[in-house]
Amino acid sequence: MPTRRTVLALPAAGLAAWAALPAAWAQAAYPDRPVKVIVALPAGGSADMIARTVAQKLAASLGQPFVVDNRAGASGQIGMPAVARAPADGYTLTVSPASFLTTNKSIFKTLPYDPEADFVPVSRLVNQPMVLVVRDKAKYPTLAALLAAARAAPGRLTYASSGDGSPQHLAALMFETRTKASLLHVPYKGGAPAINDTLAGSVDAMFAVLPEALPHLQAGKLHALGLMAPQRAAMLPNVPTMAEGGVADLTLSAWVALLAPAKTPRPIVEQLNRAVRAALDAETRARLAESGMEVAPSTPEELQQLIARDLKLHAELVKAAGLVPQ
Repeated sequence: MPTRRTVLALPAAGLAAWAALPAAWAQAAYPDRPVKVIVALPAGGSADMIARTVAQKLAASLGQPFVVDNRAGASGQIGMPAVARAPADGYTLTVSPASFLTTNKSIFKTLPYDPEADFVPVSRLVNQPMVLVVRDKAKYPTLAALLAAARAAPGRLTYASSGDGSPQHLAALMFETRTKASLLHVPYKGGAPAINDTLAGSVDAMFAVLPEALPHLQAGKLHALGLMAPQRAAMLPNVPTMAEGGVADLTLSAWVALLAPAKTPRPIVEQLNRAVRAALDAETRARLAESGMEVAPSTPEELQQLIARDLKLHAELVKAAGLVPQ
């Protein structure tokens, strides 16, 4: 049996390895019970869909249930704080849309959570490009035609969104900034009523998240003028990008990501990141592409950089629009 003196004489490398054992044991044991995945949105939307898809895959690969828990309301201010306050042990996660981590900080005077300090990024899951759609194809056959109409009567051409600071609103603000066109914002309480009124012709246009517009585009009920992405979408090969339509430097994605509470042990974050990458396999990629989602896993560091970049970009757009924080 080694004496106290023998233990103290262990080489520094041996002590470092011994000190690292608890983290290794924690990683090896995780998960040993069900994991809760909070989605701060109602069931049925695109973020909920990707959450359930990934949760099912993680459960299969990690051997424990990953249970999606929808806590909708107040633009994420119910579900996100629940994750921020949860124990940092890997058993409470969130699948969040970009806006709850970026735009909310600019459009609300106070938030019950800090988008950067209260969470540790695990991985981006998908990109959801924005697409400019209209109902009246004869009146607005191309992006150039819509721009000409907007410039001929500033502030007359209307567009719908799911509310101030929403991805749809930010996409329109970016469009106005890049083109110097002036449009009239018509905010709704959610994406469904916004797109329904676009379908009904109550508004002229909408900058929609691709998954919410795709079924209506495929059915011929809406007409796409331009995709706010670097390349065309596989499900809409005939729809040009904004750059192809004559408006350069106009890309915006309503991405969705997986995060954990701050201070979650790094081995658990890395284990989840590896599991997410495996989950977003070719079969999942093809299935999500049919819904207009582009699989886009990342490292935790890449997601942290994306959040920081979009926080700055969205703050600039909100300020330029003169929106007053609520």
